[in-house]
Amino acid sequence: MVEAWADDAALDALNAWLESLDADARLAWALANTPGRAVLSTSFGAQSAAVLHLVTRQAPELPVVLVDTGYLFPETYRFADELTRRFGLNLHVARADESPAWFEARHGKLWQQGLDGIERYNQSRKVAPMQRALDALGATLWIAGLRRSQASTREHRRVLERAGNRWKLHPVIDWSDRDVGGYLKTHALPYHPLWDQGYVSIGDVHTTRPLSTGVDAEATRFFGLKRECGLHEPAAIATSG
Repeated sequence: MVEAWADDAALDALNAWLESLDADARLAWALANTPGRAVLSTSFGAQSAAVLHLVTRQAPELPVVLVDTGYLFPETYRFADELTRRFGLNLHVARADESPAWFEARHGKLWQQGLDGIERYNQSRKVAPMQRALDALGATLWIAGLRRSQASTREHRRVLERAGNRWKLHPVIDWSDRDVGGYLKTHALPYHPLWDQGYVSIGDVHTTRPLSTGVDAEATRFFGLKRECGLHEPAAIATSG
């Protein structure tokens, strides 16, 4: 149980053991051994169908949280509808208090105001709504589909981490793009519709670009100024819960 691996040394040992398990076994262990309520977050991004399928096979009633900034691609909203119907998701949509129009009237287009503006935008439109949703759902275990191969900022992330007063599980942390593609093919699951147009990481319309020659995959988000949207950065994790 949680008390047995709350200290650093025990958590290190537990992660070493979790690394030896496959994603299904990691998820099963966490659902059985972390008290309270588990919640899955999703962006309905390029390869999200894999993690949604993986998790909801074991826990079909699990709350699934999408942060809707108000600026997602139309294809993302339709993809969310498609997968919600297909998997029967218990979907919870988290939003900022201000509508996009009101937000821009007050703050302008923050994503056009350099790195500081992007970080303020992410905190307001993504991080704060997610934290409120996790609090409202009483989440003690936050499951997310982070993978080390997605970005240099994720290379050292672990299967199980502390997230403030919660635990955060990354069951597919060691999956490659090939692993995800194989899973999608095995289970006849779709990629995001924009995948075929070269979008490898899909967020908001105004800060997402397709992959092109000479451009690193990490530079397709936030004009290359940063990779993470804030939801999974250490500062956000430390204050959640």
